[in-house]
Amino acid sequence: MNFTPKKLNLFLLLKLPSAFLTGVRTKSIDAQKCVVVVKHRWINQNPFKSMFWAVQGMAAELSTGALIMMKIQAAQKNISMLVIKNNASFSKKAKGVITFSCTQGNLVDQALQNAIATGEGQTLILTANGIDSSGDEVSSFDFEWSLKLKQKKIKR
Repeated sequence: MNFTPKKLNLFLLLKLPSAFLTGVRTKSIDAQKCVVVVKHRWINQNPFKSMFWAVQGMAAELSTGALIMMKIQAAQKNISMLVIKNNASFSKKAKGVITFSCTQGNLVDQALQNAIATGEGQTLILTANGIDSSGDEVSSFDFEWSLKLKQKKIKR
């Protein structure tokens, strides 16, 4: 798969329909940064008239995970990825369009290089901050990812 916003959004529709239905969309992706947006709507609101925290989490996770997926594909190695820990903080009601950005492509590169070179699992923490249209941070998510080179199974 070529990693474009259009193809990632189609991936959401087919593989993560709850994210797609709640309005999570990839806006841009390159070697260092992935930007994901989500708009506060009826389908993703909480009883307090702001965006439900889990919807923000889906958008934040996608901004970090898409970077990893793109770089794993470019490495042409069989590497597994898994979120092993998550931490989030919320500082303001999320209303309107919220933009989540992960700008740590260099950390993904280093972790993948280490995993391939050593054959050992690697962990890294990627951060995605949610920013509203006023430029205020509404939430911040840290995802601890585990990356492991899959070993070829020997058939007997």
